Amino acid sequence: MSVPTFRAAVVRTPGGPDSIEIIDVPVLEPGPGQVRVKVSAATVNPVDLGVAAGVFHDLGLVDQPNWTGLGWDFAGTVEAAGPGVDLAVGTRVAGVVAGFDRDYGTYAEQLIVSAADVAVVPDGLDLTAASTVPVNGLAAAQILDLLGDAPADGRRLLVTGAAGAVGGYLIALARERGWKVTGLAREHDEEFVRSLGADFTADAERGWDAVADAGGMQLEALALVRDGGQFVGVQPSSPPPAERGILVGAVVAHPDGARLADLLARTASGQLPARVQAVLPLDQVADAHRALAKGGVRGRYVLQP
Repeated sequence: MSVPTFRAAVVRTPGGPDSIEIIDVPVLEPGPGQVRVKVSAATVNPVDLGVAAGVFHDLGLVDQPNWTGLGWDFAGTVEAAGPGVDLAVGTRVAGVVAGFDRDYGTYAEQLIVSAADVAVVPDGLDLTAASTVPVNGLAAAQILDLLGDAPADGRRLLVTGAAGAVGGYLIALARERGWKVTGLAREHDEEFVRSLGADFTADAERGWDAVADAGGMQLEALALVRDGGQFVGVQPSSPPPAERGILVGAVVAHPDGARLADLLARTASGQLPARVQAVLPLDQVADAHRALAKGGVRGRYVLQP
């Protein structure tokens, strides 16, 4: 009797987009507290390009004997639920598979995840749009956890990469926490950044109370923070050194089902932007990686297994 299998995109020996393979792997049943999800959409993130290129292998963050799975965020429907799970088969969910050292990611026809790490997708939000929310929405929310509420004596927050995915979420969420937000982006992105409710600059001066470095500028962004201010970046493997009394932090998005549910609700209501650049079949994963690597992409590339 043949064993049922599903398709997943992996890297055996990392070497960029051409090193990505699609393999058949056995279907497994979810254990206690887990669900098996039929993946409808998986978003391509810059971190995936780094995994395929071997960046995280070189840093010692990946130690897989056979292959490394690609993909962090997804949306789909529950196919099976393990003991202790109250999500019904057919429930639409979205979530994150975090960490670098894993054999399977979200670039797959199905995956098994902890039920606590997923959130139900609201009616009215399609699964393609929902798949673009988890990694970047949670990263923005967790950046704001480090920044905290704006202090009365220093509310000026600069968001780098303001027209990008994390930056767009940051602008919307930071204003709720009392920050007076300015987005740093290219001049042609001014209309979009202002549409989110932020001020805009294409050439930031120094002296900000806090900088949320969604654009990954690192030392260049740190230099824009006033003495004693705050800096939060998105590259935890190489945070810039603290200087001038600046409080330095970094975030890598981690699963949080309850918070993701709130972000999905906000996306469904139009409070948060969901931008899809293109939808490609899983077989074209290498093309999606090459397109993202060219830069300047404002929407998300989404894979459909």
